[in-house]
Amino acid sequence: MCDIWRANKNLQEIDPGLIERHLQALESLGVRWIILSGGEALMHSDLWSLCKSLAPLKAKTTLLSTGLLLERSTESIAAWVDEVIVSLDGSEAVHDRIRNIPRAYDKLKKGVNALRRGAPAVEVGARCVLQRENYHDFAGIVESAKALNLDWISFLAADVSSEAFNRPGGWAGEKTAEVSLTAEHCDELEEILRQSFVDFAEDYRSRFIVETPDKLLRIVTYFRALKEDTSFPKQRCNAPWVSAVVEPDGQVRPCYFHEPYGRLNGASLMDIINSPEAISFRRDLDVNKNEICKRCVCTLHV
Repeated sequence: MCDIWRANKNLQEIDPGLIERHLQALESLGVRWIILSGGEALMHSDLWSLCKSLAPLKAKTTLLSTGLLLERSTESIAAWVDEVIVSLDGSEAVHDRIRNIPRAYDKLKKGVNALRRGAPAVEVGARCVLQRENYHDFAGIVESAKALNLDWISFLAADVSSEAFNRPGGWAGEKTAEVSLTAEHCDELEEILRQSFVDFAEDYRSRFIVETPDKLLRIVTYFRALKEDTSFPKQRCNAPWVSAVVEPDGQVRPCYFHEPYGRLNGASLMDIINSPEAISFRRDLDVNKNEICKRCVCTLHV
């Protein structure tokens, strides 16, 4: 549900050399987890050199992917990646319609199968963004995750209110309406979710469905708050204190949604995240009062 792909054809990509120059700072910070995001990370022209640069950190490496290019990348994924998280939008027909790519589901399936054969040690899970076009397919999404032989499935509400992911100024009302849920949809989704707590009880217990029932119901609360004068779900997030997002041009953000507070153009990552601006930002941030945080769908608590 990002709009990065709408940018021009000359998209920047992060330079492995840039990361190499900051490896000492990354080591000093004790980085434990690296997430390779995009767009589509597998479209990076030198992704595996980037991974090689990061290898001395001995950190867990997660690749976020649409799944369309997994089959051709299996050998390299086996060498450099610990976990793959694919985007799953629905059962086959729903997934293909939302992706608007012929046979997208089939390509995803072939990619996962290739990983199971060629990279059996790599964990493969899925993230599903619930929105107007797929909320009714919740049971189908869970069953599809099983059919694809995934290790787990996780759910998020669609982000319709931020400027993140190449959406300066945010989405127009028309686009928001296409993706968001109405009050009637919210009632229906709540009913679907409550039924799933019975039908998929073992999948919740085993954490094949990652979220607890209470956390999934927060998605309904989020969509209702967008439409009605009600409160957004209370946030439990410490992303700005435990993570940093490094963009292709070297800009450093506290998370995907807040403004950057530095750039890796001479300054070290250590200096950027401990700059007066960064310290002031974290000191003054209350995730349950900040308007960006209140509407955030992608919280992280480490």
